[in-house]
Amino acid sequence: MGITRDFGDKVKTRVLFGVDLEIRRGEFTSLIGASGSGKSTLLNIIGALDRPTEGKVIIDGTDLGTLDDDGLALFRNQTMGFIFQSHFLLPQFTVLENVMIPYLIYAGRATPTVKKRALDLLERVGLSHRRDYRANAISGGEQQRAAIARALINQPRMILADEPTGNLDTSNTENVFAMLREINREFKTSFIMVTHDRALAERTDRLLIMRDGQIVEDICHI
Repeated sequence: MGITRDFGDKVKTRVLFGVDLEIRRGEFTSLIGASGSGKSTLLNIIGALDRPTEGKVIIDGTDLGTLDDDGLALFRNQTMGFIFQSHFLLPQFTVLENVMIPYLIYAGRATPTVKKRALDLLERVGLSHRRDYRANAISGGEQQRAAIARALINQPRMILADEPTGNLDTSNTENVFAMLREINREFKTSFIMVTHDRALAERTDRLLIMRDGQIVEDICHI
């Protein structure tokens, strides 16, 4: 509510100007706009990767402004999943190990239940046959599917996706988007997806258009 974000010390540059936004549970929302419009900044603030200069971010009744850095990190880990244009898989680990990393960050070791969940997710995204491959030994489309499985390992209530298909060809873009939609509908997971692909955005439940640090259009498709 009323989110602003300034960057710089002596000379401040305002990137977000009092953004008000409510995301409904289970909604698949796309966020589009020109480069520099504030899309990724807003996504980072919603995802507790950054703090607003002014305003509040409240998720499921939790005011993120009341949490210290450790509290934010724990909330982020337990509540959200992240998918980025650059998948950020760790090349020294296998695909299976990469999927389990968000769980391992806080638990320290994988339980049999979590390992089974990771294997089930790899099956779901069509990568069970790649489970023991190093992350840099699979294709770009497969890496992005592994990143989707990783985002789901902690059973998040919300997934934030920043240009998740930006590096993919048309066929892989369609496959990845279909997978995200299937997950959204089956698990009622809320999605916020930043994209430059207007045609893709038109297929989501809700389309937000940003310009100059503000949401200038809010289009509902359902």
